[in-house]
Amino acid sequence: QAYVSYSNIAALTHLAAKPGWEITSTLDDIKMWTHEEGDVLSLKVEMQVKIPSCLAFSLLSDFTFRQQWDKHFLTCEVLQAVNEDEKIYYVTSPPMTGHKPRDFVILVSQRQPCKPSEPYIVAVKSVTLTSMPPSPEYCRSEILCAGFQIYSDSNSSCTVCYFNQATSSVMPYLAANLTGSSKSIEDTALECMKFLE
Repeated sequence: QAYVSYSNIAALTHLAAKPGWEITSTLDDIKMWTHEEGDVLSLKVEMQVKIPSCLAFSLLSDFTFRQQWDKHFLTCEVLQAVNEDEKIYYVTSPPMTGHKPRDFVILVSQRQPCKPSEPYIVAVKSVTLTSMPPSPEYCRSEILCAGFQIYSDSNSSCTVCYFNQATSSVMPYLAANLTGSSKSIEDTALECMKFLE
């Protein structure tokens, strides 16, 4: 368990630090980058939010709030609270045209910074739970690596970076965004900012 949790945090930190991110769009308070490597496409969205970083961290690390701002989360329940910093959630997503609705079993690991210059981290990856086998009505999907890094800018503002590393199974969802209609990602980011502020 300790290893899975450590690798979850490490994978997100590694993804964030990769060279070669290309900026694809810039709004006032939102910037978006992509990173391609083989058939893996990663996405980074940076938001400037006017609340303290510790508050953003507590709101973003509790995934039961996620449905309030992310329309890709239809339901979200805690399956297991592993410890104070790790929870396993079961998430369902609405169906895309012609597809079954998707479901996920994810581990969410959270870490507070050791030094002021370091970010708060909320890391997400899919895990397998024998008590939650795939069901025929859903398409079980996998999150390789996703999550948030939250940097404090001042006592009342912070920078929230959202990352998602997608495999071909999540591609239909992202492909529409990358053909120029990046609206859905930006809309979700705007909803996230509204929710936080």
